[in-house]
Amino acid sequence: MTAVVDVVRAAIAPLTRTRAFRRWAPQALPPVERALTALTGGRVQLSALLVPSLVLHTTGAKSGEPRDAPLMYTPDGRGRAIVAGTSFAQERHPAWTANLLAHPDAAITVRGRRLAVRASLIPDDERDAAWERIERQWPGYRGYERDSGRTVRLFLLQPVRED
Repeated sequence: MTAVVDVVRAAIAPLTRTRAFRRWAPQALPPVERALTALTGGRVQLSALLVPSLVLHTTGAKSGEPRDAPLMYTPDGRGRAIVAGTSFAQERHPAWTANLLAHPDAAITVRGRRLAVRASLIPDDERDAAWERIERQWPGYRGYERDSGRTVRLFLLQPVRED
């Protein structure tokens, strides 16, 4: 199965760096992800066919309402997840990053299992190491930061015990 995933990733990765993908993906992929997540109770995500994926459950920075965002993540090797606010190289930070800045206590669902997490912004002196780890999983991903014209917010999601 790993060989199949590697072949699919190798074929699809270059497409994700095209202008066309960056134009249609922000509109087309989220509704598909939401529908698939709803149908499978969070056990299957379209993006998870290519990379480790999770659903981030946050509290809206302005509204205070619950918000969900399907995201790619990179394991940090210590039981934590790294998430990058690339937003398909759009000029603006994705809303979920503002939500985490305002309310760092959140939750994630990975393969149908929900976990409480605490988010922290990865400091500047650790960004290059985080990007290296991310790009070992998805080569060229940091190009989204360059192409967006902004510094992408990188977060570390640390599991916490719920009381």
